[in-house]
Amino acid sequence: MSTERNLTRRDPSAEKLEQRPAMAPFVDIYENADQILVVADLPGVVQDGLKLHLEKGELSFEARRGDAAEAGPGQSMSGLPDYRRSFLVPQGVDHEKISAELKDGLLRIHLPKVAALKPRQIPIRGG
Repeated sequence: MSTERNLTRRDPSAEKLEQRPAMAPFVDIYENADQILVVADLPGVVQDGLKLHLEKGELSFEARRGDAAEAGPGQSMSGLPDYRRSFLVPQGVDHEKISAELKDGLLRIHLPKVAALKPRQIPIRGG
């Protein structure tokens, strides 16, 4: 007697509810004595469509371009890819003071350095 069972195999990966194409945007990175500045070019992105995360030393952002209804007259954002990018944050960045702003499609992420790594003037006493 056969005890063969017909089981449906399930895909062990997580269910994907929505999958849109994404690309890595152009990014410039600047550094001075006080901070590291990351500037990302995100045309078509508004603040509500942007998510910025810092987890386990990795800074990442996902930016969704506006839908056709959100685009201006004569503009269509449909079919254009969203943006995704991630970076490893170097040691010496004060994680609690990281800030960001989005204006006119330009995302600026400020990564301030901890005070211990900033250059300082050492006073010299006369003797």
